[in-house]
Amino acid sequence: MNLAEVEEFFAEVGEPKYRAAQVFSWIYDKHVAEWGGMSNLSLRLRETLASQWAIVTSHLEEVRESHDGTTKLLIRLSDGQAVESVLIPEEGRNTVCLSTQVGCSIRCSFCASGKGGLKRNLSSGEILEELLHIFSTLPPGAPIRNVVLMGMGEPMMNYDNVMRAVRAMNAAWGFQIGARRITISTVGVISGIKRLAKEGIQVNLAVSLHGADDRTRRRIVPATRIASVASIVEAARDYFGETRRRVSFEYVVIDGVNSSLRQARKLAELLRGFPCFVNLIPLNPVDGIPLRPPDECRVRAFLREMEREGISAAIRAQRGDDISAACGQLAGEIRAREARSSSPEMRSEAG
Repeated sequence: MNLAEVEEFFAEVGEPKYRAAQVFSWIYDKHVAEWGGMSNLSLRLRETLASQWAIVTSHLEEVRESHDGTTKLLIRLSDGQAVESVLIPEEGRNTVCLSTQVGCSIRCSFCASGKGGLKRNLSSGEILEELLHIFSTLPPGAPIRNVVLMGMGEPMMNYDNVMRAVRAMNAAWGFQIGARRITISTVGVISGIKRLAKEGIQVNLAVSLHGADDRTRRRIVPATRIASVASIVEAARDYFGETRRRVSFEYVVIDGVNSSLRQARKLAELLRGFPCFVNLIPLNPVDGIPLRPPDECRVRAFLREMEREGISAAIRAQRGDDISAACGQLAGEIRAREARSSSPEMRSEAG
């Protein structure tokens, strides 16, 4: 619920509207998830609230920490489903990666999240609860500086709940995370990109491209409803034109599939004249998926070719791969229960 909705509830039960701001301060500022801990509310009011509302409906089931400090959280939802979230600590800041769906319908060939299919969307509240659970693992007062919606699921296919959660993250009454520190990713859902451009909120857009031409990309992102590479890039250009926010393109580099210099040149041609940024992500292995990461020399050669063509790019540092917390490895409990034998075989790329 947003602030206006909670104010309306308090008015209906005969309480002053400012109670809503008090409650939200406990939840969003102090990260208190139990009514009993809200000491400036009367005992009677706390009992009334506890009888009608749950602050959180999920629970933190497991926490795993990588050798590099990355932390993965397994969060059990009220219906027994599970999602994973990731905390990535860096010097002076904490970045979190949140899930937006249980599973995923896109089924990218390198990604664990879609192997069990889409189970359901997360509610806006469940997305926000991921942040509360992450805060519970941090020292008191430790801030979250950046939020990326790049975990399990396709955010644009849960658009309304994602945007309701994002507005609570950004709001003065919410987590107060700057809009420019929130990134929403998409595999290329053009209708969602167009809607986001009109929202009037300065969030960042990340587009998971993974291929510079339609033939290559369809082998990696087989979902037929996803648009052509050219139309996706055009929508991203329009997003920049509307918001003036630089778009980033995510490119998982897979050995023998999309790692050639020919692909690098095609990608550079596609993005030429567009003030964007390309994140090159060496494939992170997933059990049962018969794809290989490229060697470091090939990735660096790909990067040099992009830079030679005038495209801003970088190789993303690998974080949390030893606990299956890196890009493409999140799957909740799906990974432990579902076989990977259904993964499509890939032919080698030409050029």
